[in-house]
Amino acid sequence: QVQVVESGGGLAQSGGSLRLSCTASGLTFRAYAMAWFRQAAGKEREGVSCIPSNSIHTYYADSVKGRFAISRDNAKNTLYLQMNSLKPEDTAMYYCAVGRRDYCLVSWASSQYEYNKWGQGTQVTVSS
Repeated sequence: QVQVVESGGGLAQSGGSLRLSCTASGLTFRAYAMAWFRQAAGKEREGVSCIPSNSIHTYYADSVKGRFAISRDNAKNTLYLQMNSLKPEDTAMYYCAVGRRDYCLVSWASSQYEYNKWGQGTQVTVSS
């Protein structure tokens, strides 16, 4: 049974940093692209970042480019999201998602049907 578990969320001040982790079990982690999504209260879920199985290219939403960094450790079945220079508008529930392929689609951020396993989310709150 596939399990996806996020951790590392919490409260941070504007300008601060947090590092999210996502551990996936019950699957061949190294074979799939992975992504982070987030959903703020009253808003639709949006793509934050995507990383293919081989980590060669990474993709980011314009709103986080230059501040967030996605990475993965296939030996540990773990995905990371380093979030720096946090802003109040980064406040959201952050979700880890397992892709259906080993690469990120051009439409990675909007094609949520391309992800077949999701975690329960970890809350990130940024105070001003």
